Amino acid sequence: MATKHYLVFLLIDYIFIAGQAVHIVPTVLVHGGAGKIAEDAIPSKLSGVKMAAHVGYETLLSTGDVVSAVEEAVRSMEANGAFNAGYGSVLNWEGDIQMDAAIMNGSDLNAGCVSLITDILHPISLARRVMEKTRHKYLAGHDALIFAAENNFTLLPQGALITNESKQALEDYKNSINGGATEFDFQSISIENGLRETFGSPGTVGAVAIDANGNVAAATSTGGLTGKMPGRIGDSPILGAGTYADNAAGSVSATGHGESIMRFNVASRILALVKYEGLAAQEATSKVLDEMSERFNQTAGVISIDHQGNLGIYFTSQHMPWAYQTSNELHYGVTKNITSWKKLNLYRSS
Repeated sequence: MATKHYLVFLLIDYIFIAGQAVHIVPTVLVHGGAGKIAEDAIPSKLSGVKMAAHVGYETLLSTGDVVSAVEEAVRSMEANGAFNAGYGSVLNWEGDIQMDAAIMNGSDLNAGCVSLITDILHPISLARRVMEKTRHKYLAGHDALIFAAENNFTLLPQGALITNESKQALEDYKNSINGGATEFDFQSISIENGLRETFGSPGTVGAVAIDANGNVAAATSTGGLTGKMPGRIGDSPILGAGTYADNAAGSVSATGHGESIMRFNVASRILALVKYEGLAAQEATSKVLDEMSERFNQTAGVISIDHQGNLGIYFTSQHMPWAYQTSNELHYGVTKNITSWKKLNLYRSS
């Protein structure tokens, strides 16, 4: 009988890729946004990504579902005012929140995306509802909110997601513009990006996950850019740019200068290098982001997991809080080349 149990264990924990057995360890990897983070904000962001990775991993263990794992990880950060997603999202030029999110299942390439979302704490869950309850892949604006109400999402009072920090960031951003210029007077993307990196949180949030059978998923949620034009949509909900998942290659969640990430199709480029050139996640991720920085002189960050379970964590910005949990180990970091980890007690009462 013991031998039979051992054989079942092998079947669960090994998959065959190109005729060879590959051991894949279930993992949930998250990020809290690439950019320049004030020193006094780093502890709360690190705490938030560590909690999100743990929540996502516990969900993966309890449900066996990678889509639920990335959704719950992102929900954890959307409810945390330390990040630019859900509660605490940055404000557009008119002082309003307009959020974007996307979620994707790598096993069947099903996906859901939403944009211009207001007064809903968890846009990522609305994106999943679009994926599972409609024949479409993308809903935006007022009609997305109607769909949310019809599906029993709580519509919060106007402004309930706005924090004092986001209001101050918008005020500081506007005051930094010489001569009282408006948002529409900007001509230099480089200058614009430098200003935005100074004001407001860079905390777009995302998660990628893989299970023992090689199933992957990705999710990303954001409030966008401080002082953005009303109606602006970034890379986060754009499949192939800020978010993508495919069991044949892996999963990606990006963060950073959204216009450049869209123009460079970052997620698709990374997974193409994995699938067609045989690069592991880390090499593919760093290669694409370095090329993007050289091409556009803009910064970004990416978390990725390839189809063999290799992780990619790379950013060209000054900071990107990230964390991942695998088995009883939680790894995390926020600056380049500095990684911390700790063992967790995973014992559960019966």
